[in-house]
Amino acid sequence: MTAMPKKFDVIIIGCGQAGPSLAGRLSAAGMSVALVERKLVGGTCVNTGCMPTKAMVASAYAAHLARRAADYGVMLSGPVGVDMKAIKARKDKVSNDARKGLEEWIASMPGCTLFRGHARFEDPHTVRVGEELLAADRIFLNVGGRASVPELPGIRDISFLTNSSIMDVDILPEHLVVVGGSYISLEFAQMFRRFGSEVTVIERAPRLIGREDEDVSSTILSMFEKEGVTVHLGAEDISFERQGDKTAVTFAHDKKPVIGSHVLLALGRVPNTDDLGLDRAGVAVDKRGFIEVDDQLQTSVPHIWAMGDCNGKGAFTHTSYNDYEIVAANLLDNDPRKVTDRIEAYALYTDPPLGRAGMTEAAVRKSGRRALIGQRPMTRVGRAVEKGETQGFMKILVDADTGEILGCSVLGPGGDEAVHCVLDLMYAKAPVKTLQRAVHIHPNVAELLPTIAQELKPLV
Repeated sequence: MTAMPKKFDVIIIGCGQAGPSLAGRLSAAGMSVALVERKLVGGTCVNTGCMPTKAMVASAYAAHLARRAADYGVMLSGPVGVDMKAIKARKDKVSNDARKGLEEWIASMPGCTLFRGHARFEDPHTVRVGEELLAADRIFLNVGGRASVPELPGIRDISFLTNSSIMDVDILPEHLVVVGGSYISLEFAQMFRRFGSEVTVIERAPRLIGREDEDVSSTILSMFEKEGVTVHLGAEDISFERQGDKTAVTFAHDKKPVIGSHVLLALGRVPNTDDLGLDRAGVAVDKRGFIEVDDQLQTSVPHIWAMGDCNGKGAFTHTSYNDYEIVAANLLDNDPRKVTDRIEAYALYTDPPLGRAGMTEAAVRKSGRRALIGQRPMTRVGRAVEKGETQGFMKILVDADTGEILGCSVLGPGGDEAVHCVLDLMYAKAPVKTLQRAVHIHPNVAELLPTIAQELKPLV
């Protein structure tokens, strides 16, 4: 005899950035909520992404700054070293404290029950979690993603790290070979170089972070090479071979393999949608496995929504949280918010960081619209000079006919914060004249944004 399912108003599968927040709103509205998590509450951000990696980036920055102490007239005795076990312990505490706080919040939600285990659809309204059957009229998916592991030659014959498993490393790799040249790979490459590892980056594309403008790619390449990171671009036909306790990585344009003590695969991410039984629920996915959603994040099944990385609408904590806001606004607030209201914005947390909002220069050129550009190198930004951190630049792109701000890039100290000055104006639909007349605080990196907005020239 089949057990009757436990009935809830809502089932939320996944405790990333959207799931618990939505559970909080819905339970506060008087709904009974089943919240399901198969591993760690908090998802990628809390456990293997933003929080732990930025904690490690902070440790790497401290080591780098200590080595540069003499540049600031500060004298240290002896070489600067790192204690990887202490770095890992600090990182773990940051994650553990955040996860504990989130678990306590979930436990305090009236009418919310947390189920531990892997969820699979039995039918469009019923989900199995271990021996439990749960049913609801509304179901929300916040299942996230994981590192992609392509079937490259020899990959199954070696030990390799991903962005998740590298979080468990508590020794200093002798030589870290990073396969991939985009956001995650670059953060780890610089980080471990500053810890003291030899680091090689292997990227099959002709430049790093190909979705960015060429000036961003070339500047970051220069930064890395100055810090002693070896970068191979245009590396086709990558393959792996075990050599004793090391790994040889071979690629087409260089006959000599790179021999590493550790290999990090950073080749993109895939959604955690292949083992949910979505076919039983009738939920459509695209060819890459992302759940197809409309502008309010409803799937092909009207009573099922998908939020966060699994819907392909954004791969960031802030977009996942905004997905929750969109769903809650439509369900509870009679506020028709939608995904297409969102302006693309994100950061690359190298040092210095890149802050990006809106369109790239390449995208503006491709659009064919008449545009203006304002830009300035960090060598001409007083705050950057005073800090001794003059790598990078900032630029703003503007519609020549309407004055609409189209995009902004700030690659330099505080770039991940400074870019919000422009992002907020873009959301307010304020013309560039508003920025031109703003009075920013001196000395600051962001104070030059009005200045370059006053120096706009035609984008040719």
